[in-house]
Amino acid sequence: MIKYISEYRDKKLIGDTLSEIKRIHHKPITLMEVCGGHTMSLHKNGIPALLPETITLLSGPGCPVCVTSRTFIDNAVAVGRTKDSVITTFGDLMRVPGSETSLEKEKAAGRDIRIVYSSADALNIAGENPGKQVVFLGIGFETTAPSSAAAIMRAKRENLTNFSVLPAHKVMPPAMAALIDEGVKIDGYICPGHVSTITGSNMYLPLVEHYGVGCVVSGFEPLDLLQTIYMLIRQHEEGSPKVENQYIRAVTPRGNLKAIEQMNAVFEPANDWWRGLGMIPGSGLTIRDKYRAFDAYSRFQLEEEMDESSIKEDEGCRCADVLKGSISPPECPFYGTRCTPEDPVGACMVSSEGACAAWFRYSGRGSRQ
Repeated sequence: MIKYISEYRDKKLIGDTLSEIKRIHHKPITLMEVCGGHTMSLHKNGIPALLPETITLLSGPGCPVCVTSRTFIDNAVAVGRTKDSVITTFGDLMRVPGSETSLEKEKAAGRDIRIVYSSADALNIAGENPGKQVVFLGIGFETTAPSSAAAIMRAKRENLTNFSVLPAHKVMPPAMAALIDEGVKIDGYICPGHVSTITGSNMYLPLVEHYGVGCVVSGFEPLDLLQTIYMLIRQHEEGSPKVENQYIRAVTPRGNLKAIEQMNAVFEPANDWWRGLGMIPGSGLTIRDKYRAFDAYSRFQLEEEMDESSIKEDEGCRCADVLKGSISPPECPFYGTRCTPEDPVGACMVSSEGACAAWFRYSGRGSRQ
């Protein structure tokens, strides 16, 4: 067993870890990462090319921008077109296409759409502009949901009646289960590091118990990922899937209890739609009645139902198949031709954490094609 180490980019340790992987690896194995940060790090560091061909790495639905519906963008655009409104958003959402337009195009047309780095920034804008309706686009998994919850609680406490959140928060375990239910072959999950700092590693225990799939929480450095792959291979070779935590410097079994408490106080589980996977029961978060006054869906009487435009991709775009690991990005006919980071068609190429963007940017450094 390789011992836990602190030099996450040490060439000798990386070489030693690769040697151990090759020494213990005998059975073909398919692993999936469900974190956009892991996707970027794997390809940036050329890790897929370092591994034996019988170790398959799949990129899953780990990019929150990528799995969000067009209806969400359409609703954000609709709010942005109302009088005296300010849309505040993380930068990755700006270029995601809606049914007819994007936030970037709306901003160019004169709408008040501002990039922020946290929900606290949006609250400050609301405090400075009492005559404006300030809407924060709450997107992300369990990592960012507590921040949106904290903003809503503060707005209620400070009576910031001109602040609301348009929520698109999702939770990971139902999607991870849905992939297996749909028949995607997965022997082990490289579990998300940032999400797990909030939820804790125990969150993945039901996946092991119900599906017999190994789960290892990973950090983001090259050696973190290689050690995680080693741990999953060892489980597979021994026939003993379990939850393990490689990222012990940041993740505990129970997670951040205060953040979880805040998230649960403001949000409750709801069915939600994921690009590539459709509607997944209990995979989303909706604002509880106690805080409904700060829910932009209620405030602006927006449509929450999914319509056909939310589900149907541009004809020829295979972003949905990429997100569930059915194909690799270069297998999409648009990849690198009609769809590039400068002129994206699908959400997987828009986001800095999207699988297509990672392959495109780093394909010359280790991505198999």
